[in-house]
Amino acid sequence: MPLADVFRRLIRETGPISLAQFMAESNARYYAAADPFGREGDFVTAPEISQMFGELIGLWLADMWLRAGRAAPVHYVELGPGRGTLARDALRTMQRYGLDPQVHLVETSPLLRKMQAEAIPQARYHDDLATLPDGGPLLVVANEFLDALPIRQLVRAAEGWRERMVGLDGDRFVYVAGSAPMDAAVPPDWRTARQGAIVETSPAAAAIVGEVAGRLANQGGAALIIDYGHSDMRGGSTFQAVREHRKVDPFSAPGEADMTAHVDFGTLARVAEGHGAHWMGTVTQGDWLRTLGIETRAEALVARAPHQRAAVHAARDRLVASEHMGSLFKVMGLAAPGWPIGVGFEEN
Repeated sequence: MPLADVFRRLIRETGPISLAQFMAESNARYYAAADPFGREGDFVTAPEISQMFGELIGLWLADMWLRAGRAAPVHYVELGPGRGTLARDALRTMQRYGLDPQVHLVETSPLLRKMQAEAIPQARYHDDLATLPDGGPLLVVANEFLDALPIRQLVRAAEGWRERMVGLDGDRFVYVAGSAPMDAAVPPDWRTARQGAIVETSPAAAAIVGEVAGRLANQGGAALIIDYGHSDMRGGSTFQAVREHRKVDPFSAPGEADMTAHVDFGTLARVAEGHGAHWMGTVTQGDWLRTLGIETRAEALVARAPHQRAAVHAARDRLVASEHMGSLFKVMGLAAPGWPIGVGFEEN
């Protein structure tokens, strides 16, 4: 049965559902049934644009591990590893510096697991973070993972803050305000906002970052969280859906498009510090990749394959230019207490 029909029947029987439920069930159906990546899919992620992205992440992780004392055993953990492209490129680079970690991929899609196994045959799979090893530092990467986790939207109604729900107008999905007061869930400086104001929160993202941070504090290690979003909470809705590389109405075909929202890195930094990790900073992807040496790496690739000059430079620009991914995408660095400050975060 199409997921839209499931939602309609549920709403008619029980009343409006939360946007978080709508988004979570839609993405669960979507990722279980399709390979969304690449030109033939619905969107392209940074690792698919160029090998330089994964290579520089691998370089950063190797540098952290070396300066922290070459702990063993050590575990590479990736959340939502897509086709395994980033992990493959990062691991290849890490091995050049003597870092050969155990590989753990947190993935629930059987289809994507099959593709990842072809790229990284040695990987061990996990449905969530609970089954990751308890011994040895973790080197964690989450690239475009948090944006697909369900969000809650809170809207300022005449009578106060309410959760934004999904209801029906005939057969059409529409936003409606819930009945339960939600003022306590809104940051204090937003509680007197004008009527109609919207704020977004992601308890799911906060839970993931809190668990990563707690493990870093207990086991050692470092993490890179890379996604599109903002450094502090902002008002307004960022909920969107993408299909065939175009934005579409999120209500038009639930389960058949990728649903995402901007990541609130400011809140997640506070969550990480509250769970004992050191927040090194949050910087733009463009600045971080430039600091890591993407310009030098691009020229090295061009020297080896001069006929690919235009393609390499176009990929570099797509990753770092402000009009592409360079400014909207952020890189947040976390580390265990006592671990070094990672390259690209020294000024924060």
